Amino acid sequence: MKLLVSNDDGVHAPGIEALYDALKDIAEVRVIAPDRNCSGASNSLTLHNPLRVHRLPNGFYSLTGTPTDCVHLGTNSPIADDVDLVVSGINDGPNMGDDVLYSGTVAAAMEGRYMGLPSIAVSMGSRGHDYYETAARVVADIVNKMADQPLRMDTILNINVPSVPYEKLKGIKVTRLGRRHRAETMVQDKDPFGRDIYWYGPIGAHQDDAEGTDFHAISEGYVSITPLSLDMTAKSHQDTLSNWLTTDKS
Repeated sequence: MKLLVSNDDGVHAPGIEALYDALKDIAEVRVIAPDRNCSGASNSLTLHNPLRVHRLPNGFYSLTGTPTDCVHLGTNSPIADDVDLVVSGINDGPNMGDDVLYSGTVAAAMEGRYMGLPSIAVSMGSRGHDYYETAARVVADIVNKMADQPLRMDTILNINVPSVPYEKLKGIKVTRLGRRHRAETMVQDKDPFGRDIYWYGPIGAHQDDAEGTDFHAISEGYVSITPLSLDMTAKSHQDTLSNWLTTDKS
């Protein structure tokens, strides 16, 4: 099996190194990742600047682009190789609930699926660098299963793993996305020259963390696996919209 590994924390992040170490024993692994931290990049593409790629001493490829650029380069360019599966991560912190809309980690997996490849995204369920090997081992287990039971073509897996030793995981739960309250108000400040600057406020608290959500599974010590669909069509509302558009106002 040939794997393409990327992330949004950057090519030097400890999470991607842990992921590579766990997967290299079960597959042929190629790593292409951004040359800097691209957290929050979502599905953005670099359209107005050239992309430059450099091979690092450890064999990883560093790209002056976004996570989506990295996967596109690794699957659909003159330097692309045959790929069986795209794995994105391990993210330094969770990608659950509404966060998946902004996540470069999830976006890299989505790009893999857009290119016709099964793809998974993996993140730590909380901040911290102590247990990347736990998440990496979970991913290796899942990759082995996927060799015999491939994913549906319209789906990626979004995996979040508690920050605990592997032996202390309570198991795996298939979950749905929870929801957050909106983020707190942006913070206004001044730069050293007295000009206004703004920072995003803290993320919102959990609004929906009921049983069955990714938030709940992580809080209980379980690995959360949420299948995400690439087709964002709200099919249940198509008939309602059609009726609304054809209603005679007279």
